[in-house]
Amino acid sequence: MTTIGGNNGIGGFYGIGVGPGDPELLTIKAHKKLQDVAVICFTQLDDGQESYALSVVRGILEAANPVFLAITIPSDDDTPIDPQTWDDAAQEVSRHLRNGGDVAFITEGDPMLYSEFFQVLGSVKAVVPDLDVEVIPGVSSVMAAAASSGMPLVTHGQRLTILPRVYGIDDLMEAIANSDTTVLMEVDRELLQALASREKLGLSGKATFVRQASTARENVVEDISKLEAEDLDYFSLLIIKR
Repeated sequence: MTTIGGNNGIGGFYGIGVGPGDPELLTIKAHKKLQDVAVICFTQLDDGQESYALSVVRGILEAANPVFLAITIPSDDDTPIDPQTWDDAAQEVSRHLRNGGDVAFITEGDPMLYSEFFQVLGSVKAVVPDLDVEVIPGVSSVMAAAASSGMPLVTHGQRLTILPRVYGIDDLMEAIANSDTTVLMEVDRELLQALASREKLGLSGKATFVRQASTARENVVEDISKLEAEDLDYFSLLIIKR
Protein backbone atom coordinates (compact mmCIF):
# COMPACT_ATOMS: atom_id res chain seq x y z
CA MET A 1 0.00 0.00 0.00
CA THR A 2 1.90 3.04 -1.26
CA THR A 3 0.44 6.37 -2.36
CA ILE A 4 3.24 8.74 -1.30
CA GLY A 5 4.19 11.31 -3.91
CA GLY A 6 4.03 15.01 -3.11
CA ASN A 7 0.61 16.47 -2.34
CA ASN A 8 0.22 20.26 -2.24
CA GLY A 9 2.47 20.77 0.76
CA ILE A 10 0.70 18.20 2.93
CA GLY A 11 3.01 15.81 4.73
CA GLY A 12 2.96 12.05 4.20
CA PHE A 13 1.53 9.51 6.63
CA TYR A 14 3.53 6.32 7.22
CA GLY A 15 2.50 3.10 8.93
CA ILE A 16 5.74 1.52 10.13
CA GLY A 17 6.15 -1.93 11.64
CA VAL A 18 9.03 -1.95 14.12
CA GLY A 19 9.17 -5.72 14.50
CA PRO A 20 8.78 -8.04 17.51
CA GLY A 21 11.16 -6.32 19.93
CA ASP A 22 14.77 -6.70 18.84
CA PRO A 23 15.85 -3.33 17.35
CA GLU A 24 18.18 -5.17 14.97
CA LEU A 25 15.11 -6.66 13.26
CA LEU A 26 13.95 -3.19 12.22
CA THR A 27 14.13 -2.97 8.43
CA ILE A 28 16.58 -0.60 6.76
CA LYS A 29 13.71 1.29 5.14
CA ALA A 30 11.92 1.74 8.47
CA HIS A 31 15.16 2.89 10.12
CA LYS A 32 15.72 5.56 7.46
CA LYS A 33 12.15 6.83 7.50
CA LEU A 34 11.96 7.04 11.30
CA GLN A 35 15.00 9.32 11.29
CA ASP A 36 13.40 11.52 8.65
CA VAL A 37 9.81 12.15 9.84
CA ALA A 38 8.77 15.12 11.95
CA VAL A 39 6.31 13.25 14.18
CA ILE A 40 6.25 9.75 15.70
CA CYS A 41 2.73 8.63 16.63
CA PHE A 42 1.98 5.52 18.72
CA THR A 43 -0.60 3.96 21.00
CA GLN A 44 0.10 4.14 24.72
CA LEU A 45 -1.67 1.96 27.30
CA ASP A 46 -3.25 3.78 30.23
CA ASP A 47 -1.27 1.70 32.77
CA GLY A 48 1.66 4.11 32.66
CA GLN A 49 4.12 1.79 30.93
CA GLU A 50 6.07 3.06 27.94
CA SER A 51 4.75 2.17 24.50
CA TYR A 52 6.34 -1.13 23.45
CA ALA A 53 6.79 0.06 19.86
CA LEU A 54 8.46 3.26 21.04
CA SER A 55 10.81 1.31 23.32
CA VAL A 56 12.03 -0.67 20.31
CA VAL A 57 13.04 2.40 18.28
CA ARG A 58 13.82 5.02 20.92
CA GLY A 59 17.56 4.41 20.58
CA ILE A 60 17.63 5.48 16.93
CA LEU A 61 15.54 8.63 17.46
CA GLU A 62 17.80 10.62 19.76
CA ALA A 63 19.58 12.51 16.99
CA ALA A 64 16.40 13.00 14.93
CA ASN A 65 14.52 14.55 17.88
CA PRO A 66 10.97 14.11 16.47
CA VAL A 67 7.73 15.20 18.12
CA PHE A 68 6.11 12.29 20.00
CA LEU A 69 2.34 11.94 19.75
CA ALA A 70 0.83 9.35 22.12
CA ILE A 71 -2.68 7.94 21.70
CA THR A 72 -3.79 6.59 25.08
CA ILE A 73 -5.94 3.46 24.98
CA PRO A 74 -7.27 1.11 27.72
CA SER A 75 -4.88 -1.54 29.05
CA ASP A 76 -7.87 -3.83 29.68
CA ASP A 77 -8.71 -5.76 26.49
CA ASP A 78 -12.33 -5.98 27.57
CA THR A 79 -12.70 -2.19 27.65
CA PRO A 80 -13.57 -0.85 24.19
CA ILE A 81 -11.64 2.09 22.82
CA ASP A 82 -13.78 5.22 22.65
CA PRO A 83 -14.12 6.25 18.95
CA GLN A 84 -13.44 9.81 20.07
CA THR A 85 -9.90 8.69 20.89
CA TRP A 86 -9.18 8.12 17.20
CA ASP A 87 -10.95 11.33 16.18
CA ASP A 88 -8.90 13.39 18.63
CA ALA A 89 -5.69 11.75 17.42
CA ALA A 90 -6.65 12.46 13.82
CA GLN A 91 -7.01 16.15 14.56
CA GLU A 92 -3.51 16.27 16.06
CA VAL A 93 -1.99 14.25 13.21
CA SER A 94 -3.72 16.35 10.55
CA ARG A 95 -2.38 19.56 12.12
CA HIS A 96 1.18 18.33 11.62
CA LEU A 97 0.42 17.05 8.12
CA ARG A 98 -1.06 20.34 6.99
CA ASN A 99 2.03 22.12 8.26
CA GLY A 100 4.02 19.95 5.84
CA GLY A 101 5.41 17.50 8.39
CA ASP A 102 5.61 13.78 7.71
CA VAL A 103 4.03 11.61 10.42
CA ALA A 104 4.85 7.96 11.19
CA PHE A 105 2.52 5.72 13.16
CA ILE A 106 4.67 2.96 14.67
CA THR A 107 3.39 -0.42 15.74
CA GLU A 108 5.02 -3.57 17.07
CA GLY A 109 5.17 -6.33 14.49
CA ASP A 110 3.58 -5.37 11.18
CA PRO A 111 0.96 -2.66 10.49
CA MET A 112 -1.16 -5.11 8.50
CA LEU A 113 -1.54 -7.77 11.21
CA TYR A 114 -3.70 -7.00 14.27
CA SER A 115 -2.54 -3.40 14.48
CA GLU A 116 -4.33 -0.15 15.38
CA PHE A 117 -2.83 1.47 12.27
CA PHE A 118 -6.00 1.28 10.21
CA GLN A 119 -8.16 2.78 12.96
CA VAL A 120 -5.80 5.75 12.99
CA LEU A 121 -5.55 5.90 9.20
CA GLY A 122 -9.32 5.86 8.74
CA SER A 123 -9.77 8.72 11.19
CA VAL A 124 -6.97 10.78 9.63
CA LYS A 125 -8.35 10.24 6.12
CA ALA A 126 -11.72 11.53 7.28
CA VAL A 127 -9.96 14.82 8.07
CA VAL A 128 -7.41 14.80 5.22
CA PRO A 129 -9.11 12.89 2.36
CA ASP A 130 -6.25 13.37 -0.14
CA LEU A 131 -3.68 12.00 2.29
CA ASP A 132 -0.51 10.38 0.95
CA VAL A 133 0.08 7.04 2.67
CA GLU A 134 2.84 4.43 2.73
CA VAL A 135 3.01 1.21 4.75
CA ILE A 136 6.47 -0.08 5.67
CA PRO A 137 6.21 -3.74 6.73
CA GLY A 138 7.81 -5.18 9.84
CA VAL A 139 8.68 -8.63 11.17
CA SER A 140 5.61 -9.96 12.98
CA SER A 141 5.77 -11.71 16.34
CA VAL A 142 4.34 -14.80 14.64
CA MET A 143 7.37 -15.09 12.35
CA ALA A 144 9.79 -14.27 15.17
CA ALA A 145 8.22 -16.88 17.46
CA ALA A 146 8.48 -19.54 14.76
CA ALA A 147 12.16 -18.70 14.31
CA SER A 148 12.77 -18.86 18.08
CA SER A 149 11.02 -22.21 18.37
CA GLY A 150 12.97 -23.65 15.44
CA MET A 151 9.69 -24.94 14.03
CA PRO A 152 8.29 -24.02 10.60
CA LEU A 153 4.74 -22.76 10.76
CA VAL A 154 3.64 -24.65 7.65
CA THR A 155 5.15 -26.45 4.69
CA HIS A 156 3.81 -27.12 1.21
CA GLY A 157 0.03 -27.36 1.04
CA GLN A 158 -0.55 -27.03 4.78
CA ARG A 159 -3.11 -24.69 6.36
CA LEU A 160 -2.28 -21.96 8.85
CA THR A 161 -4.73 -20.17 11.15
CA ILE A 162 -3.75 -17.07 13.14
CA LEU A 163 -6.15 -16.02 15.89
CA PRO A 164 -5.97 -12.91 18.08
CA ARG A 165 -7.85 -14.69 20.88
CA VAL A 166 -10.41 -17.46 21.44
CA TYR A 167 -13.44 -17.75 23.68
CA GLY A 168 -12.77 -20.97 25.55
CA ILE A 169 -11.15 -24.30 24.85
CA ASP A 170 -13.92 -25.51 22.51
CA ASP A 171 -13.34 -22.52 20.25
CA LEU A 172 -9.62 -23.29 20.13
CA MET A 173 -10.15 -27.02 19.53
CA GLU A 174 -12.31 -26.21 16.51
CA ALA A 175 -9.51 -24.09 15.04
CA ILE A 176 -6.94 -26.83 15.71
CA ALA A 177 -9.14 -29.41 13.98
CA ASN A 178 -9.36 -27.30 10.82
CA SER A 179 -5.69 -26.30 10.50
CA ASP A 180 -2.29 -27.93 10.35
CA THR A 181 -0.90 -25.13 12.49
CA THR A 182 -2.78 -22.70 14.72
CA VAL A 183 -1.17 -19.60 16.20
CA LEU A 184 -2.95 -18.05 19.17
CA MET A 185 -1.73 -14.53 19.91
CA GLU A 186 -3.39 -14.09 23.30
CA VAL A 187 -3.32 -16.80 25.96
CA ASP A 188 -4.40 -17.12 29.57
CA ARG A 189 -3.67 -19.61 32.35
CA GLU A 190 -7.09 -21.30 32.28
CA LEU A 191 -6.87 -21.93 28.55
CA LEU A 192 -3.35 -23.31 28.85
CA GLN A 193 -4.38 -25.77 31.56
CA ALA A 194 -7.31 -27.03 29.49
CA LEU A 195 -5.11 -27.35 26.41
CA ALA A 196 -2.37 -29.18 28.37
CA SER A 197 -4.91 -31.77 29.58
CA ARG A 198 -6.10 -32.46 26.04
CA GLU A 199 -2.51 -32.54 24.76
CA LYS A 200 -1.65 -35.36 27.18
CA LEU A 201 -4.59 -37.31 25.81
CA GLY A 202 -3.42 -36.77 22.24
CA LEU A 203 -6.50 -34.70 21.42
CA SER A 204 -4.97 -31.33 20.56
CA GLY A 205 -1.63 -31.79 18.82
CA LYS A 206 1.60 -30.29 20.17
CA ALA A 207 1.68 -26.75 21.59
CA THR A 208 4.77 -24.55 22.00
CA PHE A 209 4.64 -21.38 24.10
CA VAL A 210 6.81 -18.40 23.12
CA ARG A 211 7.11 -15.23 25.19
CA GLN A 212 8.57 -12.00 23.80
CA ALA A 213 10.38 -13.57 20.87
CA SER A 214 13.67 -11.90 19.85
CA THR A 215 14.05 -9.98 23.15
CA ALA A 216 16.13 -10.53 26.30
CA ARG A 217 12.96 -11.84 28.00
CA GLU A 218 12.35 -14.48 25.33
CA ASN A 219 11.20 -17.83 26.69
CA VAL A 220 10.30 -20.92 24.66
CA VAL A 221 8.43 -23.64 26.56
CA GLU A 222 7.44 -26.96 24.99
CA ASP A 223 5.69 -28.40 28.07
CA ILE A 224 2.84 -25.95 28.57
CA SER A 225 1.62 -27.79 31.68
CA LYS A 226 4.60 -26.28 33.54
CA LEU A 227 3.68 -22.67 32.79
CA GLU A 228 2.64 -20.41 35.65
CA ALA A 229 0.58 -17.22 35.55
CA GLU A 230 3.72 -15.08 35.88
CA ASP A 231 5.11 -16.62 32.67
CA LEU A 232 2.32 -15.05 30.64
CA ASP A 233 2.22 -11.52 29.29
CA TYR A 234 0.67 -9.57 26.43
CA PHE A 235 3.50 -10.54 24.07
CA SER A 236 3.10 -14.29 24.52
CA LEU A 237 1.70 -16.65 21.94
CA LEU A 238 1.08 -20.33 21.27
CA ILE A 239 2.05 -22.31 18.18
CA ILE A 240 -0.04 -25.48 17.97
CA LYS A 241 0.85 -28.21 15.45
CA ARG A 242 -1.87 -30.74 14.76
